[in-house]
Amino acid sequence: MMAGEILVIDLFAGPGGLGEGISSVADESGNSPFKIGISVEKEPSAHKTLTTRAFYRRIKALDGGLDSYFRYVRGELTREELFCLYPEHAQEASNETLEQPRALGDDNELIHDRIRELLATHIGPKVVIGGPPCQAYSLAGRSRNAGNKDYKAEDDHRNFLYKEYLKVLSIAQPDVFVMENVRGILSAKINGKVMFPQILEDLRNPSKVTSSRDVTQYRVFSLVVEAKNPKDPKYDDSSDFLIRSEQYGVPQARHRVILLGVRQDINRIPATIAPIAETVTVQQVLSDLPPLRSGFSKQKDVQKDWEKQIRLNAKKLKRILATKFDREVVDNLDLEPLLGLERQSCLFMEKEHNIPPHLESWYLYNHPGCVLNHATRGHMTSDLLRYAFSAAFTKLSGGISPKARDFPAELAPEHENWDSGSHADRFRTQAANKCATTVTSHISKDGHYFIHYDPQQCRSLTVREAARLQTFPDNYLFEGNRTQQYVQVGNAVPPYLANQIGKIVLGILDVDQV
Repeated sequence: MMAGEILVIDLFAGPGGLGEGISSVADESGNSPFKIGISVEKEPSAHKTLTTRAFYRRIKALDGGLDSYFRYVRGELTREELFCLYPEHAQEASNETLEQPRALGDDNELIHDRIRELLATHIGPKVVIGGPPCQAYSLAGRSRNAGNKDYKAEDDHRNFLYKEYLKVLSIAQPDVFVMENVRGILSAKINGKVMFPQILEDLRNPSKVTSSRDVTQYRVFSLVVEAKNPKDPKYDDSSDFLIRSEQYGVPQARHRVILLGVRQDINRIPATIAPIAETVTVQQVLSDLPPLRSGFSKQKDVQKDWEKQIRLNAKKLKRILATKFDREVVDNLDLEPLLGLERQSCLFMEKEHNIPPHLESWYLYNHPGCVLNHATRGHMTSDLLRYAFSAAFTKLSGGISPKARDFPAELAPEHENWDSGSHADRFRTQAANKCATTVTSHISKDGHYFIHYDPQQCRSLTVREAARLQTFPDNYLFEGNRTQQYVQVGNAVPPYLANQIGKIVLGILDVDQV
């Protein structure tokens, strides 16, 4: 690495959302000082995505590099052919992601040795980022575990993966660290005791856990609440560490705990992220993407048959909706299918959009001229009617997605818990005039919680639409099959939020003196 560059060590990297945001930060001269030296990820498809992105960052400024990458994402080159055009940069990208999927805890010797190699040749600031896997902390995960009489939180290694993070802090002793996790970490318990205060203490003094010698301590800051005593930052409530992404320019109500650690010997106080007044809506960031139709999952998928089915559904919907809304308003609602739609589209239609300025350049910079990962899945015929009802109801109600009680009996699915109240949100439309609900990995299952707001398209969100809600740039390619792509997007940190965090980190580091 060159002098003046900031070494980034990315742990539990997923598809790279946190790394993407931070590595995209530019200084006053327009340079990108953050350089990812290592990205650790164990899931194969996410690892492949990470490697492709690491390669993209290396070739985008080379003569023909961006065009070659675009040829790959358009399907004109294989990945192997692309990498063969720039073999040295391909090897560098592979080195960054450790040649293959790796897991902290299982591959510690290799990972720690690689980190030490980077430290031996790097003079300058160092940053550790990442979020230990959240299944054991998440509210959904804990609910599943509660149903397992044999489950013991103290025996679940996932509850203690943050200690792998502490080991890396002890080795790298970074100037700054950024640790992200789900909000459930604030209330997760082991043996009846809330874990979060202990996690905070461990992060402040990693050597207590790792038994390492001569390891500096850290002050841990909130990114959204100013500390009353910056020299010894303590907060009135653990929820002060919770970032509500929709307040900071992300079109999604994603609430995550993000901790900013600053080494004790660095006498600088981090700023907090400045909120953005206007909430970004789903329609603002999705309306310029090509419309698509859904498919059939239980019968032969024919476009004309889909159009016929949606047309039949439109007549039923008018009758059903007229029992809940004003007849004249219902009659004016267009529920007829959009004709000639495909199930996937690479074509990017440059048309007027309403993307807010702060996201327009973020999404569209170095645009490939096509839409990546934009394909629909198939649905059961009965669900097509439910999706159309949910989308139409949400539109007519001003943005309120229907609960189970709002569905007429004829649309009730054959689900034993449908009337119990435990699945009131089984079908949820992402309202056009609001920010999205949290995009989670559950979107890979069936799409019922992520219905597109347009009843004429009658479908769940595509990977690209979910990626837009997560603020991934349009040129960010997700590798793997579609299910794997959904999981990657659902598990990621919004890159635009990470970019704002990166700017705060840059403000702490005195790079000019490197």
